[in-house]
This record gives sequence, structure tokens and C-alpha cells, in this order.
Amino acid sequence: MRDAKLEIQMLHDRVMVKADAGGERRSGAGIVIPATAETAKRLVWGEVFGVGNYVRTVKVGDRVLFARDDQHEVDIHGETYLVLRERELHAVATEPTEHGTGLYL
Repeated sequence: MRDAKLEIQMLHDRVMVKADAGGERRSGAGIVIPATAETAKRLVWGEVFGVGNYVRTVKVGDRVLFARDDQHEVDIHGETYLVLRERELHAVATEPTEHGTGLYL
């Protein structure tokens, strides 16, 4: 965890993620889509704040792509985090490269 006052050790294959702000978004044409609009299951990006001992592919500070459905939420010092298993992650963003998108999919 980044906060020195907050020491949490995630267990096993668990990952603690803070999802990016999920309010309104815009379509490619600039149309505002409200957060309450019904859409297909949408994946969201978030930042990893904690990992368990058996997590192999991500580390604290990585940006990951995951489904927000049926995740476990926890409030810590007024901030909301999601706890999920490593296998529920769909992608990890890496530093931009000159030969691609920088995403492992």
C-alpha cells in the first residue's frame, strides 16, 4: 500500500484494485453517455494497490483491466477498493513501446 499508515497484506492470489473514476464517458463522436446507461458488460481500468504472495503477473502500481461485476468492495480510510483474484484480471498495461500498444491481452 502507498499510505504509510495503512499496512495490509493481501493473501494468496488476491489483488486489491482501485477502479478509475467511472462516471460519464463519451462516444467516438463526442456524445455523452451517462454512467447509468445500460450497456454490454464493460471492462474497467484500475490501479493495483496490493497483491498476495501467490500473485505472479502484476505488482503494486500496475494498471489492470477487469470486469467490475460481482467484485468485493472494501472501504479503507474513505477510499473504495475492489478485491479480486488474479485470474479475474483481463490485461495489464505496460509502458508505451515503439512497436505496439503496450498492452498484454
